[in-house]
Amino acid sequence: MNQIFKIIVGALFATAIGFYASRIMGDSTHAGFLVLAALFGAYMAMNIGANDVANNVGPAYGSGAISMTGVIIIAAIFEAMGALVAGADVVGTIKKGIIDPAAFGGDPMLFVYAMSAALLAAALWLNLATWLKAPVSTTHSIVGGVLGGGIAAGGFAIVSWGTMGKIVASWIISPILGGLIAAVFLYIIKSQILYKEDKLTAAKKVVPVLVAIMTAAFLTYLTLKGLKHVWKDLTAVLGFLPQTKKPTFGAALTIGVIGGIVSFLWLKPRIAKKVVAMDNSRDALNLLFTVPLVFAAALLSFAHGANDVANAVGPLAAVNDALMHMSISHKAAIPLWVMVTGGIGISVGLALFGPRLIKTVGSEITELDQMRAFSIMMAAAITVVIASQLGLPVSSTHIAVGAVFGVGFLREWLDSKKMDEKQRELQEESQKLEALKEAMNDPALTDPAKKLAAIEAHKAQKKKVKRIKKALRENYVKRGMVKKIIAAWVITVPAAAVLSAIIFYVIKGIGG
Repeated sequence: MNQIFKIIVGALFATAIGFYASRIMGDSTHAGFLVLAALFGAYMAMNIGANDVANNVGPAYGSGAISMTGVIIIAAIFEAMGALVAGADVVGTIKKGIIDPAAFGGDPMLFVYAMSAALLAAALWLNLATWLKAPVSTTHSIVGGVLGGGIAAGGFAIVSWGTMGKIVASWIISPILGGLIAAVFLYIIKSQILYKEDKLTAAKKVVPVLVAIMTAAFLTYLTLKGLKHVWKDLTAVLGFLPQTKKPTFGAALTIGVIGGIVSFLWLKPRIAKKVVAMDNSRDALNLLFTVPLVFAAALLSFAHGANDVANAVGPLAAVNDALMHMSISHKAAIPLWVMVTGGIGISVGLALFGPRLIKTVGSEITELDQMRAFSIMMAAAITVVIASQLGLPVSSTHIAVGAVFGVGFLREWLDSKKMDEKQRELQEESQKLEALKEAMNDPALTDPAKKLAAIEAHKAQKKKVKRIKKALRENYVKRGMVKKIIAAWVITVPAAAVLSAIIFYVIKGIGG
């Protein structure tokens, strides 16, 4: 799809949202500021789709389980469903409670300027990160935006530095937890299936258990994160569910365990029947993980849409509430048009600009197959569940990318013997190259035919040595990508904050 065409489509979507916002406010004095915030919100939603969604579907694409078209269709549908069906109807006006609304001195317009600046700053940073092929946290982007806008409006005293400390901690906790859990599951697959002489018999026993664990983890994750906003409606219809405002961990885990047991009982005879017709190879066994990856991509997308759409629409809902009531609230209702902006905007951004980051996460950090992708997506769900119970601050982006790192580094560690063999081979072939060089430059070699043969032999050996050196340089995890991504994570909050502060002063200048 032509890049200019993509930009035009994105601009038309944002313009349509801005036009609708103008109709809502009519001839109100501050109508222009809602239109501006709506444009920024639509732009932010599209950038979330372009960057953040890659973490949910990138591994499935990189493994070859689903085509690019397939992952975009699945993610677009389930992201929008998650946002529109299970998204919040009320949102905190200040993301993560990092600044106090009271610090705006009761001036709703100062608040509007800060939230609008936060939206645009976060969107611009995400746009740049996507262009640089760096998957970053959209939550951290909007946190940085709110932080910068808030400081510009009320000074450093309004910031909750304890909350910011937790966010910084998530930079370390998220990728380490995700990487460790993904590595553990990949090691189980390798040791219990791939390293066995009879892989088919091993797969017949182990795969149903792994898929059952995955089912339990995803249902628990989906209940905790994807259904928390509609839990009260569900309990009203399903009386046997715990009558609580949000799903408890016990209820979520029970649903997960029941789902895991059902999937195990359903899957075990089918796997046993399927492996009979398969050959005893890794490629054949990879096919057993394809269908679970499709479901994982769909469920992760649904939960992401339900849980993270507030990153796009939270500040927009806050601006809408402030302009409608000319006051600052701690909580704001999310009108349907605002939720549509978030849900549809994420899907539009994914379809137009998502492939760039999907390829990065799926194939440009480390090589993936279905088994490795399965381990990564398992880690994504399990890490969020564990972290939410322990009260640890985590980022879904950092978890997913950390899991990709973990899988790659485990492969390096397990295959270190192969690398040692390559080093020995390089030493031997380099010695041969030196011998051929001496022979080629021997003054006694005067026969033209023999001289030409010596030159050709030297060239061939030189190419061989280069190939071995290249193989040694290309680790299982591309170090350049790791450094770039970690650098982007570290500067996300300060970069978005600085941008937001600058934009705040520009908007404030316009507002007078």
